[in-house]
Amino acid sequence: MTTDTSTSERRTSSRKWIWIRRSSQAFFLVFFSILLTITVQGISGHLPYDLFFHLDPLNGIASMIAGRTFILPMLLGLITIITAVIIGRAWCGWICPLGTIFDWVPSRWTSAKEPISSRWSKFKYILLIAVLIGSILGGLTLNILDPITLLFRTVAGAIMPGLAWLIEGAETWLYGFEALRPALDWIDGLLRGWLLNAQPFYLPNLILLGVFLLVLGLNIIRPRFWCRYLCPLGGLLGLISTASIFSHSVDSEKCVSCRKCVRICPTGAINPDNEFNADMQECTLCLNCRENCPTGAISFKREKTSIQETDMTRRSLIYSLGAGLALGVVVRYLPVIGKRMQNKVRPPGSTEETLYEQCIRCGECVRICPTGAIQPLSGPSGGMLWTPFLDTRLGYCEYGCNSCGIICPTGAIEKLTLEEKRSEIIGIAYINRDRCIPWSENIECIVCEEMCPIPEKAIVLKGGKGHNSGRVQRPHVLPELCIGCGICEHQCPVEGEAAIKIFRVETVPEEIHDEIDEMI
Repeated sequence: MTTDTSTSERRTSSRKWIWIRRSSQAFFLVFFSILLTITVQGISGHLPYDLFFHLDPLNGIASMIAGRTFILPMLLGLITIITAVIIGRAWCGWICPLGTIFDWVPSRWTSAKEPISSRWSKFKYILLIAVLIGSILGGLTLNILDPITLLFRTVAGAIMPGLAWLIEGAETWLYGFEALRPALDWIDGLLRGWLLNAQPFYLPNLILLGVFLLVLGLNIIRPRFWCRYLCPLGGLLGLISTASIFSHSVDSEKCVSCRKCVRICPTGAINPDNEFNADMQECTLCLNCRENCPTGAISFKREKTSIQETDMTRRSLIYSLGAGLALGVVVRYLPVIGKRMQNKVRPPGSTEETLYEQCIRCGECVRICPTGAIQPLSGPSGGMLWTPFLDTRLGYCEYGCNSCGIICPTGAIEKLTLEEKRSEIIGIAYINRDRCIPWSENIECIVCEEMCPIPEKAIVLKGGKGHNSGRVQRPHVLPELCIGCGICEHQCPVEGEAAIKIFRVETVPEEIHDEIDEMI
């Protein structure tokens, strides 16, 4: 009777901790979502909008190594590291918003299915080594695999703009029913600003969504497949957790070898060949084993040994180092492959070098851009994959905005004052006279000149009445004044490709250089 009472008390205590863990997961996921949704132009400095990026030690280590610079806010990552030293991978099971989503995605795996070899769990260490090698060589391309950047980038670049597009389309159709208009106005007022805004749905960002859905879909094969086999941050915290002060412990006198803990462990951390002890490199402290143990044999307590034994043999360590080194070197030289294909205007305060060395591909600048001009670079971009660029047909760099530099968590986009930003040259406009309405059709159009935000006007109108009889006024770009904001290209009324286009100064084609020299 006493034993039954003791077991019941332990189960009640375990359920309490399970509830606390799930509450923690829900809290941090909601907090992450709030920080994401309120990341809009004009934010104040009262909330830590980039908190999760700074708590992520992989982001901090990689960005500081690659940029050869010290980023003070990244020291918050020490909190996560210290936590791992004390109790293991609690970040993965209690805090990580992507891990929480994985727990909510159902898996069709059962313990009766053929198990995946434990050797596959070493792949996340290969990716971790590749990320670090790439950082040492000066690049952050593989940081696209970081779980926090993966989630934020997908939601900011694809999911929220996609939802806005669907909602606005539905509103437009339903507004034809007069009885629904008051309700639609109320709903629109609730969503306007944080969801319904000028952020357009950029079709290439479907790639972001596809990658994210693939990562979620891997849960069908195994619960938390990403965490087990692919997550480089999980690999980093797993290595640190081998020295954790508190670890999984099984009382051999109470254990009846029922294997229930093995069946319910979401990361496959429990090894029946090691007296059902869990590998702390893989354990995320979900506490499922402790809650479901019928005899109360499982606990988490302080161990006498300083470093837990792992199944990382010398051979597998050498293989992981070799594969990670090779992958890191290959990715390092991808920009050379994609360099010739690049002619992208970058956000003010950034260069190709700073983006390659310091951009963690988080998507903060994409989210905060008020016109939707900043988008992640897709396609054949070499090692610059998903770094920010300006699609000036889609949007434009607002003359009175410097939000992208303010929000950047690593300094890849320099924090410029508004005065500095207004004089920052990010590109130069060029008029294609074969497409321009006044030049090719002799029909009046002064949109680009009217929209130019430069007080002295970087686009001027010449000709017309009083100059050349029978001709309308035609736009001319003044290269010495143009900063390449792109509003002229965005507003150009010509269908399809705009008649005026923004080029990055250093990549202006030779034939355009000749025309610019003539104008100067």
